[in-house]
Amino acid sequence: MLDTTHAPIGPADVDGVRRLARDGRLAGSASAAPPGDLARLRGAVYTVAWPLVFARITKPLEQQRRHPDCVRGLEWLRPDCLDRFHDDVEAVVEHALRRATDPIDNFDGWLATRLSPATVDAHRRRRGEIGALQRPRLPAWLGEALGRDPWLCDLAVQILVWAGVPATAGAELWPLDGWAARRAELTGAPPAGRDTLDREVRTVLAAMRGRPKWHAQHVEGPLGHKRAPVAPMPADGAAEPVPLQLVAPHEADDTRLAGLAEQALRAIETRLDRGEDPATAVTTVVRHVFGGGGSALDRLPHHGSTRDDWLATALADEARVDRIVTTVLAVLGR
Repeated sequence: MLDTTHAPIGPADVDGVRRLARDGRLAGSASAAPPGDLARLRGAVYTVAWPLVFARITKPLEQQRRHPDCVRGLEWLRPDCLDRFHDDVEAVVEHALRRATDPIDNFDGWLATRLSPATVDAHRRRRGEIGALQRPRLPAWLGEALGRDPWLCDLAVQILVWAGVPATAGAELWPLDGWAARRAELTGAPPAGRDTLDREVRTVLAAMRGRPKWHAQHVEGPLGHKRAPVAPMPADGAAEPVPLQLVAPHEADDTRLAGLAEQALRAIETRLDRGEDPATAVTTVVRHVFGGGGSALDRLPHHGSTRDDWLATALADEARVDRIVTTVLAVLGR
């Protein structure tokens, strides 16, 4: 058992945690505690932390989100809001058990000062784990691609921020209503309609896809980690809801083909470096990488493209093969 001067830490022994903090032994005790004692120690810190987190982080945030029900108390928090609350409390507990190394006379007061750094660090760490930028900023190349338009550049940052947020905007992917209000505030123009916002989001995403690897890592990948909203089962005879689409089918095709093209170029270059005949190298790799298609999982069977038929026809035409080889060699600078 942990030595807290007179008694071991109990299931919610807040007095024991405060004694350890006053003695400057809280972090040390946590690092040396066996699993059972550590769990009880964490529970005690949790008891101190959760009211502070709710009052100083959760409640103001829910007021900003206009969730009056969530502001009332824990039992009224919506599922996503409750998840965020527990994540924040866990972050504060972990922070305390690592950082409380010096004597702390007022543990509750000290913990209140650590709420922001603890939750911000944890938030950034969770974003980084799924590939989202921890501190989203506008890359210079993206600003140039957007013509330095102030609103589109701001929207690009909002998209990068939103990509790392686990929730969706209800049954939709993008929080267009919130962005419409931000657009009106930044531009001074009347609130834009959803069609306008949707078009502007697609403009920004198209610019981001100018660098396929960057887009896949920091936008498409994190979006794939979002928790899709659960829809009720349709009534008998009712149409099933349309599934949430992260990107349009043609955009997914473009990204997939760009990745295959990059893979093919690397393989062709390797073969050319070994002295292989250019025509043989190109046709072999192109047939291997682009042939045999395999339909995507998000498409119905027999609802794909005719890429395989096109490829077979192209590779059977000597003149077209020559043009393909010439183009590939030019791209590789050969």
